[in-house]
Amino acid sequence: MTPFYARHKRTTLAIATAVAAGALLSTGLTTGSAAAATPAESTGKALAGAPVQLSAAARTSLIKEQQADATTTARKIGLGAKEKLVVKDVVRDADGTVHTRYERTYDGLPVLGGDLVVHESKSGATEGVSKATKATIKVASLTPKVTVAKAETQALSAAKAAGSDKTAADGARKVIWAGSGTPVLAYETIVGGFQDDGTPNQLHVITDAATGKKLYEYQGIENATGTGKSLYSGTVSLSTTLSGSTYNLTDATRGNHKTYNKSHGTSSSAGTLFTDADNVWGTGAASSSTTDQTAAVDATYGAQETWDFYKSTFGRSGIKNNGVGAYSRVHYGNQYVNAFWDDSCFCMTYGDGDGNTHPLTSLDVAGHEMSHGVTSNTAGLNYSGESGGLNEATSDIFGTGVEFFANNSSDKGDYLIGEEIDINGDGTPLRYMDKPSKDGGSADYWSSTVGNKDVHYSSGVANHFFYLLAEGSGAKTINGVSYNSPTSNGSTVTGIGRDKALQIWYKALTTYFTSTTNYKSARTGTLSAASALYGSTSAEYKAVAAAWSAVNVS
Repeated sequence: MTPFYARHKRTTLAIATAVAAGALLSTGLTTGSAAAATPAESTGKALAGAPVQLSAAARTSLIKEQQADATTTARKIGLGAKEKLVVKDVVRDADGTVHTRYERTYDGLPVLGGDLVVHESKSGATEGVSKATKATIKVASLTPKVTVAKAETQALSAAKAAGSDKTAADGARKVIWAGSGTPVLAYETIVGGFQDDGTPNQLHVITDAATGKKLYEYQGIENATGTGKSLYSGTVSLSTTLSGSTYNLTDATRGNHKTYNKSHGTSSSAGTLFTDADNVWGTGAASSSTTDQTAAVDATYGAQETWDFYKSTFGRSGIKNNGVGAYSRVHYGNQYVNAFWDDSCFCMTYGDGDGNTHPLTSLDVAGHEMSHGVTSNTAGLNYSGESGGLNEATSDIFGTGVEFFANNSSDKGDYLIGEEIDINGDGTPLRYMDKPSKDGGSADYWSSTVGNKDVHYSSGVANHFFYLLAEGSGAKTINGVSYNSPTSNGSTVTGIGRDKALQIWYKALTTYFTSTTNYKSARTGTLSAASALYGSTSAEYKAVAAAWSAVNVS
């Protein structure tokens, strides 16, 4: 377990480590004129065709009205005597036009692919119908020739082929399949369990009730984009999952990362997965409530940006480079002023800080924590002595990379570590990469005793090296932050830019560093990386050598 910061006499911390069947079946077929109507030109008022925001009570009332008239509507639009309409949704436009979305049944059986939208004028006249299928819904018999057991077997075979771990189907129901071709009697079987990446599984398999042939399959768990109001990064987009009518903080687009609520507990369990009804998460304000989603927003956003940083910058797919996401836990402990990465659970954990209102979930902390996992799954730098300092510095370096990569206006990229979480209580950051000793404990330069320091302070040598390699020595201002980086030998170092510096460090970590790499070996490893990437006579290679010499590693 690698904590974010070390507790010493001073008070600073050191960062350680849907089921949506309706969406399935639309074919875009439309009759009548309503769907093709062009909104009136704007006159400063709402467009005639713009939808009206209905209150919950008004929407419920309108749905009831349309359902009461459903039988009449079915006859108006030419449906057969065995067909009935069930209202799914209603939209009212500013000009009074009403668009009612219906599911359809045939002799009491659901018609999959039979959904339609009826468009009515303000006066109630039908102006058009948008149908998922043009086919007439009619089948010769409602008696299946295939058993339920065969349909379930068909569904299980499909689920196993898709990577589900489920060994039993969750039953089959008779339906009319109208999603393609001629409508037929069919079975719909839902297989639950989990997909191969851990995402909940709701595989719907449609089987012909006469022949046993699989007609269609689709996944009922859908990815969604939610809105998160974070404490540190403003309003952000979150990749979430819709399961039934409830959203949860599962990011199936990034290895199935999940965010859990520990509710101030400290057990080894994951906790409770965060869920929400409207896919709008958090308040953007600190709260001591264990049900508060804001910390979860920051943790989820940090995990997203870290995944994307590694993927975009290095082509790395997740912490283990196997496409599988870790998970995050927030609200850990009571006033726990730290954060940590734990290999045993393959997860990040965040405390809520002083008063349980200062969660350690800022962007660079998130990037820092997950980067401990990357180190563990690459060089495996021992968490002690000089290799431990290199381990911590690697997380600071890549956490900084994540912050710059995110390019978030509320938390701009900088070479300060933990500046948002205010652990010191005076607005100062936890660590400084341009001159590490500014924190009161970290080493600016290598010495024979640097390995005796806590790893969060011996990391200063590598942090300083990276800053010099990326930005160079001397005074400068970056994104509004002033820096003035010295050198141990009085030399002037010209930086090669952060992007190249990151590539060199990553190449060294994943190719040349080992569990016992010390600072001397790190110099050799990064020079080998620079040579491999840019050539042994390149400016980049020379800059690596100069930056190490500037921190007394030669």
